[in-house]
Amino acid sequence: MGPYGSDSTTGSSSSEIHGGYPFRPADLCHVAPAAPSDSATFDPSDVSYWVDSMLNELSSASAPSIPNLSVPDNWPDQICPPVNPTPHCAAPQMIMAQQRKEEEDSGIRLVHLLMSCADAVQRGNTGLAASLVDEMRLLLSQVNTLSGIGKVAGYFADALFRRLYATETPLSASEYDVLFHHFYEACPYLKFAHFTANQAILEAFEGHDRVHVIDFSLMQGLQWPALIQALALRPGGPPFLRITGIGPPSPDGRDSLREVGFRLAELARSVRVRFAFRGVAANRLDDVQPWMLQVAKGEAVAINSVLQLHRLLSDPGSGTAPIDSVLEWVAGLRPKIVTVVEQEADHNKPSFLDRFTEALFYYSTMFDSLEGTTTSASSLPGGVQRQRQLAVAEVHLQREICNIVCCEGESRVERHEPLSHWKSRLSRAGLSPVQLGSNAFRQASMLLTLFSGEGYCVEETDGCLTLGWHSRPLISASAWRAPPVSEIECMNNNVSDDVVMPCKDNIGDSNNVSTVDDNVSFREENINNDDENNKLSCSGSGSGEWF
Repeated sequence: MGPYGSDSTTGSSSSEIHGGYPFRPADLCHVAPAAPSDSATFDPSDVSYWVDSMLNELSSASAPSIPNLSVPDNWPDQICPPVNPTPHCAAPQMIMAQQRKEEEDSGIRLVHLLMSCADAVQRGNTGLAASLVDEMRLLLSQVNTLSGIGKVAGYFADALFRRLYATETPLSASEYDVLFHHFYEACPYLKFAHFTANQAILEAFEGHDRVHVIDFSLMQGLQWPALIQALALRPGGPPFLRITGIGPPSPDGRDSLREVGFRLAELARSVRVRFAFRGVAANRLDDVQPWMLQVAKGEAVAINSVLQLHRLLSDPGSGTAPIDSVLEWVAGLRPKIVTVVEQEADHNKPSFLDRFTEALFYYSTMFDSLEGTTTSASSLPGGVQRQRQLAVAEVHLQREICNIVCCEGESRVERHEPLSHWKSRLSRAGLSPVQLGSNAFRQASMLLTLFSGEGYCVEETDGCLTLGWHSRPLISASAWRAPPVSEIECMNNNVSDDVVMPCKDNIGDSNNVSTVDDNVSFREENINNDDENNKLSCSGSGSGEWF
């Protein structure tokens, strides 16, 4: 029971389905070896249960969909009416039942082949793995790959193929932005992350008139218009807001960070919030150093990380990871609040088979939630556009699957870990947990009303929130803060007394770009809205005040 009167808030009262595509135990009890009981919050080796409930869901539907299979010309249903067959024409019903039975059997066979192929990959038997991939691709031609287990199996079979034949192609920053934006619009997961983090930041900024948000991944600035508008309505007037956005360099020569900064500055000016923006371009988050962020003494600092910290992890037991140094300087900045949103999964296990099995469970549930949203979206205004967004959102998830399955070493960045691991890691870094209050819970619950797909649920656990599908948590949000610091400790901290003075340079002047090394660059200019002159201005390097 959460502190707000309920264990969860769901979009449906249904409790029969628990996420993903279930299976029959008798059919696949031998598919995967048992995983250690403490390796995850559930047993990822119990594929048989997953298969069982999937097929039960298919068989119990009152009006199951007919797979899009080609039918030979000599089959008798070619001469029967396709709709409302009469008792004199029972052949179509028999054919549909046979097709459903064949697809169920093919689904079981596909999961069996996926697990056998993953096991062969782990043992280094590439010849066997390649033959199993070929068998899967043939079997996929006989099932509906537009939904259900056929779709999930197709994505994982493709990822195994790419691993064996080294065909994985990384996305450019612009391509990733497009996929990210459609994923944001199509489903509630990223909106949940932004709403929950913004509420925690807003509460931490109460009583402060100079506030500074450091965003570990600016991603078009989608999170910050809502915060700017909320600060504009704050009793007593809005504070002076600084946002430092970290993001990858633009390969096409455009300064995409600055473009986002200008849009945010325009919005802030329109609601009369004094505002300044600074962009830090970095290929990797661990390339950023705290002095680049120009944290000023007296500012209330918020550090925001949405689906970013897992990219700093390394193989368990491999020694020091980039996450350690980043969390060390994060705690050293003494932030009022650190908001962390991560996938609620365990895709960083040392065993390839274990993380493959966990990923198969996790993404089957994720695709199931998207399909539920797709079905509902088709009957709403703008349903066609929503369905297109969902289709592109699935490509975003497919890229994550490929990275988990195809890549190893530093190239494998989708190293998701569950909330329990993050709690331990953040506590070791010297951060203390902050309870996400009732306002954050209500915001997240209200968000679900914007999505008509049944089955989404918000749950509160030890002051953290999770968003899931039919009781299976898929994304978690938590908040943290640094302990209070004395004046002497503050003087020894990585906090500068000064920020940046106004400059006379043109904001488009390329001389304002300072290259730190091959991986990081940042603008010595800062985008500001000058409240007195009601216009945008810039400021350059030096010491002094922003205005």
